[in-house]
Amino acid sequence: MGDDCLARQADEIEALSAIYGDEWCAVDEESRIFCIRISDNTDSPNWTLSLQIHLPEDYPLQAPPMFQINAPWLRGAERAHLEDRLSEIYCENLGEDLIYLWVEAIREHLQNKAGHSSGGDHSETQSKAPVQSTEDDDGDDGFDLALLEGEVLSSLRAMDIKSEQEYECPQIRHGDTLTDRRSTFQPHVAPVFFKEQVKLVLDKLMENKKIANATHNMLAYRIVQHDKGGPRVFQGCDDDGETHAGSRMLHLMQIVNAENVMVVVSRWYGGIQLGPDRFKHINNCTRTILEQQGYLGQREEKKGPRSGKKGK
Repeated sequence: MGDDCLARQADEIEALSAIYGDEWCAVDEESRIFCIRISDNTDSPNWTLSLQIHLPEDYPLQAPPMFQINAPWLRGAERAHLEDRLSEIYCENLGEDLIYLWVEAIREHLQNKAGHSSGGDHSETQSKAPVQSTEDDDGDDGFDLALLEGEVLSSLRAMDIKSEQEYECPQIRHGDTLTDRRSTFQPHVAPVFFKEQVKLVLDKLMENKKIANATHNMLAYRIVQHDKGGPRVFQGCDDDGETHAGSRMLHLMQIVNAENVMVVVSRWYGGIQLGPDRFKHINNCTRTILEQQGYLGQREEKKGPRSGKKGK
């Protein structure tokens, strides 16, 4: 029966990839974890969410896919209603391929929501809604923000970028993935010498559908400009809903004196809470990619500033 299920899954995945194109992506093919970005299909979508799916070996004949709906605005009764609807669809279609039915049911929900809210512009409200962490706030965090040295910007929204000059997006390198209990982590690193490049790197990463669909994209950066009056440090972090994750990354970068570099760690949540282990994985991803790219052993070569302007 296992081979029959895996063959059915392969056919279904191929069909979904053809139907949804770039909206559909594999998070971890070996573990059969996938995600799809779903919107209300209007010209300027107000409502968008990401559906992450894990296919067990006995799907579709004996078990449903495991799923996680990721949307900062989806809470309470509305989330429960949508999850109940997916359960109903499974009960109505036992042994059948479900994912297409689930995606279209979610899209219908978003379209109805867009129709009900058409009297006003809710896109701004959506963008400002706080991201909900996948983990319980169970007091296991234990990170002391006082450990961070110097002035720190705790969010990209706090970064005051007014330069009219154009800067090149530096080359981004991607680290290996790490999977624990169906959660997948992947680090990305880029050299940055100007604060304008931090946003360029993040925007470039978000062009990748898989990364854009991650539950969290946590980041930290340190820019050190060596002037005659001494070094000037520009640094910041963003937790992206994973409490103190970005702060921990920045603290690690301070400890190893990593300069002129930005690290982003993407996490795709698999439905099982990892507790404090998630911070261990995030920090290990950060340290590993810094070491692989020479930011631990060759610090002196990373000092700047260097020109990040276009046309140079």
